[in-house]
Amino acid sequence: MTERVRNIWKGIGISVVAAIVVAALIWGVRETPNTVKCESIRYTIEDLDERQYVTERELNGLLEKEGQYPVGKALRNISLQGIERTIRAHDLVRTTECYLTPRREVRVRLTQRVPLLRVVTASDTYLIDENRQVMPAKAVVKDSVLVVRGAVGVQIASGALGDFAEWLQTNKYWRERVRYVYVQSPQLIYLYLRGGLPRVVLGNMQGYERKLAKLRMFLDEGTEAMAGKKYTELDVRFRGQVVGR
Repeated sequence: MTERVRNIWKGIGISVVAAIVVAALIWGVRETPNTVKCESIRYTIEDLDERQYVTERELNGLLEKEGQYPVGKALRNISLQGIERTIRAHDLVRTTECYLTPRREVRVRLTQRVPLLRVVTASDTYLIDENRQVMPAKAVVKDSVLVVRGAVGVQIASGALGDFAEWLQTNKYWRERVRYVYVQSPQLIYLYLRGGLPRVVLGNMQGYERKLAKLRMFLDEGTEAMAGKKYTELDVRFRGQVVGR
């Protein structure tokens, strides 16, 4: 190969390398977080088959309002923590996890708050969720939960009555019979039953499992004893007794 030919090939090689370097530099500039933009956002609501309190449209609106909507933003300007914080502030959202995929898509996984009981007082209506926190009673929340009426404070609603509501969910016998709870005071609580049964004077919430086990035995075995007697209430406050009035 002559010196002239070698110089020609050498020049071609340098040109190719230079072109590759330039292309790499251009691509590198294009792919930096300064210029690459988020192309989409996708939500996954883990418990969507059971309930839907929040919608994608609502979440997008919430992010836009707070300046956290990521689509069209440069990656460097997107705060995943800010997105999580904004969505988690929604009244009906329980947990939020946010991450960015290689496809420039922000993905958000969330769970919704689960109501445990509904509190109805003379001045307010609200829910207590499974974490024993106050939850707003919005129209979208249609879950069938225990209703508690009367002089109900948040402390007893999220405490003893929350325990009772959780226990009731696991007890098929009483879940089908208790219509609602009425609180006259923390020491005088009534159960109103379905099926035309008398109301139950429960007293306080201490030992309610034992009290209701005793009442169940009375109802199962005392049908004949109740026949013809117009009881308005059954009192289970006394150990070993069910007092009919």
